[in-house]
Amino acid sequence: MIPTEDEMLKAFEMRHGKELQQSFSTAAVAICGLGGLGSNIAVALARAGIGRLILIDFDKVDVTNLHRQQYKASQTGLYKTEALRRNLKEISPYIQLEVHNERITEENVPSLLENADIICEAFDTASAKAMLANAVLQKFPEKYLVSASGMAGIDSGNSIKTRRISKRFYLCGDGVSEVGESSGLFSSRVMLCAAHQAHTVLRILANKFDV
Repeated sequence: MIPTEDEMLKAFEMRHGKELQQSFSTAAVAICGLGGLGSNIAVALARAGIGRLILIDFDKVDVTNLHRQQYKASQTGLYKTEALRRNLKEISPYIQLEVHNERITEENVPSLLENADIICEAFDTASAKAMLANAVLQKFPEKYLVSASGMAGIDSGNSIKTRRISKRFYLCGDGVSEVGESSGLFSSRVMLCAAHQAHTVLRILANKFDV
């Protein structure tokens, strides 16, 4: 039996407090890339009661994604936007979801991200990360950007940190490890970095800013 929208809201308010939950419920967060980072960020934010998520990716679910991304084996071959939409609606039925099944470029950044309060970068490649960071900082200096760098390998999870790079730019990860042939990607460490990003979003909405 699915709880009513009012029942879910009251449950969120019981956990977070009415005022903070209001901030969560009225927020719009864009997640750029729905792989190991992005799909886990989305699930964490949906469970926290974020009101609206903007989901952006062009890729399909592959069997190689299943060990670290929030998809099911039965969803292999589906576009990640559609598969994640279904999964998030099971978690948080009343969340608003805006999906864009396309690759983010410097040209379409303005149209895709104009309605977001906070933007999460969750790409795999350094070039895509740099493109998005530069585009957001130039075109949307008033928005918050939460990015990631370094979550590969089986090093200690304690090396995953959150740093405030500038007033509205946060960077999560170890800042060192890159995805390579020998480093590997482990769900637990990728999820740690994604959790840092999701928690940073919640702290921003709570007006708790890291120095």
